[in-house]
Amino acid sequence: MKHTFKAQVNWTINKGESTSNPRTFSRNHKVTIANKVSDLSVSAAKTFRGDDTLYNPEDLLLSALASCHMMSYLYICAQHNIEVLSYTDDAEGDLEVLASGSGSFKIVRLKPVVTIKNETQKELAQSLHSKANQLCFIANSCNFPILHEAIIQVE
Repeated sequence: MKHTFKAQVNWTINKGESTSNPRTFSRNHKVTIANKVSDLSVSAAKTFRGDDTLYNPEDLLLSALASCHMMSYLYICAQHNIEVLSYTDDAEGDLEVLASGSGSFKIVRLKPVVTIKNETQKELAQSLHSKANQLCFIANSCNFPILHEAIIQVE
């Protein structure tokens, strides 16, 4: 079954700017997705002359990956009757930029801290991160390793 997602990107040059000099033009733009509460204000990362207070494509890729993994993990836990009480992930990704200006993510480390209710399910809860990775649409679209450094706690 095919699903199509759409996003609109809007950028306009500011008065006095020129795109002929890559150091001077604004990287700030809006991303609009139909039927969503609000637009996203996006820029380049600060390293690439962007506005550090706005989201950047690298932030969005990492957050999409972490969010998709979490939803896949919660789904697979529900299938195994594991009651998850909380889930927090401090994900990190390493981007390598070449002298040519191109680059790519080389690795992402997901670091979920998951709190479950039942002590006897701790080992199973830990093992389900690999199954969640197999289900995650975003992870399946990536060409770099995704590590899972999960910690399972019991409350």
